Amino acid sequence: MPTILLLLTLLGVLYSHGHGMSREEKRKFRNQVVEMFDHAYQNYMDHAYPADELMPLTCRGRVRGLEPSRGDVDDALGKFSLTLIDTLDTLVLLNKTTEFEAAVRKVLSDVTLDNDIVVSVFETNIRVLGGLLGGHSMALMLKERGEHMQWYQDELLHMAKDLGLRLLPAFNTSSGLPYPRVNLKHGVWGPDSRTGTETDTCTACAGTIILEFAALSRYTGDPVFEAHARRAMDFLWEKRQRNSNLVGTTINIHSGEWVRRDSGVGAGIDSYYEYLLKAYILLGDDMFLQRFNIHYASIMKYISQPPLLLDVHIHKPLLPARTWMDSLLAFFPGLQVLKGDIRPAIETHEMLYQVTKKHNFLPEAFTTDFRVHWAQHPLRPEFAESTYFLYKATGDPYYLEAGRTILDNLNRFARVPCGFAAMKDVRTGSHEDRMDSFFLAEMFKYLFLLFAEDEELLFDVEDYVFTTEAHFLPLSLSTSNEELDDSNFDWTCPNTRLLFPDPAFPRNLREPIRSAVDRSCPRPAPYREPGMGRPPLRAQDFMANNPEHLELLRRMGVSLIHLKDGRVQLVQHPSQAVSTVAAEDGVRFMQEMMELSSQQQKEQLPPRAIQIVSHPFFGRVVLTAGPAQFGTDLSKSSTGVRGFVTIAEPYSGCSEITNAEYVQGHIALLQRGQCMFAEKARHIQKAGAIGGIVIDDNEGSSSDTAPLFQMAGDGRSTDDITLPLLFLFHKEGNILLEALKEYREVEVLLSDKARDRGVTLGCSVGKSDHSGVLVRLITPALAVFSGVDVATVDVGPQEETPCPADGGRSKTERDSEKGEESERDKHSGSRSVDQLLADWREDLEAFQQMERDEL
Repeated sequence: MPTILLLLTLLGVLYSHGHGMSREEKRKFRNQVVEMFDHAYQNYMDHAYPADELMPLTCRGRVRGLEPSRGDVDDALGKFSLTLIDTLDTLVLLNKTTEFEAAVRKVLSDVTLDNDIVVSVFETNIRVLGGLLGGHSMALMLKERGEHMQWYQDELLHMAKDLGLRLLPAFNTSSGLPYPRVNLKHGVWGPDSRTGTETDTCTACAGTIILEFAALSRYTGDPVFEAHARRAMDFLWEKRQRNSNLVGTTINIHSGEWVRRDSGVGAGIDSYYEYLLKAYILLGDDMFLQRFNIHYASIMKYISQPPLLLDVHIHKPLLPARTWMDSLLAFFPGLQVLKGDIRPAIETHEMLYQVTKKHNFLPEAFTTDFRVHWAQHPLRPEFAESTYFLYKATGDPYYLEAGRTILDNLNRFARVPCGFAAMKDVRTGSHEDRMDSFFLAEMFKYLFLLFAEDEELLFDVEDYVFTTEAHFLPLSLSTSNEELDDSNFDWTCPNTRLLFPDPAFPRNLREPIRSAVDRSCPRPAPYREPGMGRPPLRAQDFMANNPEHLELLRRMGVSLIHLKDGRVQLVQHPSQAVSTVAAEDGVRFMQEMMELSSQQQKEQLPPRAIQIVSHPFFGRVVLTAGPAQFGTDLSKSSTGVRGFVTIAEPYSGCSEITNAEYVQGHIALLQRGQCMFAEKARHIQKAGAIGGIVIDDNEGSSSDTAPLFQMAGDGRSTDDITLPLLFLFHKEGNILLEALKEYREVEVLLSDKARDRGVTLGCSVGKSDHSGVLVRLITPALAVFSGVDVATVDVGPQEETPCPADGGRSKTERDSEKGEESERDKHSGSRSVDQLLADWREDLEAFQQMERDEL
């Protein structure tokens, strides 16, 4: 059983689906949202304005240059009263029309954009340009209603165009991708102003322009803005990885080469996908929808492992890039609602909700077992965003309860006398003197919309699309004269009507993911009177292929989920246990399994090598092998273990070996499955084997696409196991099995790293060329552990002892194969080596890049 790669979700407390929240309760929470907004906004106006942001702990404004630099974070600040502009359309949504009118007058009289300061193109576009356009759309709406803004003559739009023109110089690149930074006064000015020198930008930075720039073009009639944004989107689309249809995180703005090749839906990429879909919604261009659908299919194929969303490598999309998730991906369930794919949206949102309940807020990054990876939380609104969209899609009052949790946590942990402070560490509750503008621009919008009734809104939000900063852009900006083709689109924004009349549907999806319990909460084993039923199943005895054990799991309410990369996820839903005692057994089993898995993961061993040293390979083929956490430690052996391979009978190795006379003195081949690895090792050791190789039974698995596999013990002492045991994925194992099928005797060397051919065979084999040392790598680290790098692949002539003419073959081979090799063998062998060598070089280049990116 692959316990070392076990992904566990421990489920506990049951949830009773409520009867909904009354209008009075919703009104109470809606009013609470308004009160909280007033607390944040008024403190900004009283203590910070005209500064860009409020510092809520010290009750003053953050003015760039007067406070210690926070690095790139400060590039959002441009001395243009950022928070006020970002908040304009929030004021209207919350029915604060008088305050909105006063705020617009302040922006027009006090804010200047002609500042000699370098700002982020991305942040300035979504926050300031988006804020001005959102404010303009609200001003037009109010003016049309005849109650407010009668004096308004498109002043915010004129300011928006001025800002757009200041951002345009950033797009002066051969690719059309914008520089990440621009000077508001001087444009792309040169090294002195930190502009024009950058070579890289994030995918989201270049791909989150189209909504604001297209709206600016269509409001003003000047097509230049939309043209530049479309060109950037087109370039990103052309540079997608054509096999996986995924994009990387960072791209060179001049060459278009991917600098970081990890791909996910979180930081660095998130809003690129969002803007593809929303550009279709706003502009009515089918091209954007087609591109989004292609990307989305790949996301669901490679990245989505409900409820998880895990980054992968764009060129090897079955290979995970990291074992943690960042909080920015919390927007994705909301985007899935717009797409109409509700099921995975519900599942991922539930996972995020449990993380929120466990840590009070979403940490900036958290692991797949919901532990903190990065502990900060800057009051991000993405989880509230997805909560709102799921409530609109399902009508399930459960999401109102999630909204109440957000409100409660903000008031309990983030509220301070001068506003709301970001969390420096969600584990300790410590604060940071920071209240980003997006907190007012987004968080209160989504929470207000969550609790407000339609008749309580000044306008119909279905007539607008939300930008990534939650600014309102009217759908009337579309110039399409045709009805949008929704044949491959299903339910989409702006249609957020009730999708599932059965309230049990989302509840049934949530229950298997609910209430992740911290692993530090052990529960005592339930008391059983003597003679009352059989003892419960223990984690150390569990076998994944044992039907009886699977039935016991079912009775305990525990189910197995097989993930795409071969890992097994255990999920408990106590409500499905056959009894309360069985449910308690299930909780204890899950805790034992987590402890066992944690114990087994403490020591992360490097990969090992299986080198085929017999004719006609002579050490040229080296297979990446996973180590075992028991048995002979090959890293402490200077010679490794060398022997001929034999298939054990039974192949599973789960019972006494019946062909012990053939296994004795040989390296036994075994199939994965049916019992623990330690059990297999004991059986072949008893039969006299000198080593063992376990071959994956998951057809198609390969070290090319799957993470390194370590074989763990069975929870008991493994000191009695003294032989080495290695693991091969299916693809690599087949190479060995095919060799055994074609040649009567196959000898291999089990070692911690590949040996040079001359050293391996005790002789040299003449000059080395492209059919020399052949290695398949899974990580750059393997190049170190194997002792093989580019230099040793293309080595020159060897000075070792010459090989005998028979090439070191066995006597039976010499007797039956007199004469030279056939031309067919020579040519096929050469082609195979050259082809695999090319693959090796491609892998090495890719993984060296990933290593530089600290993946």
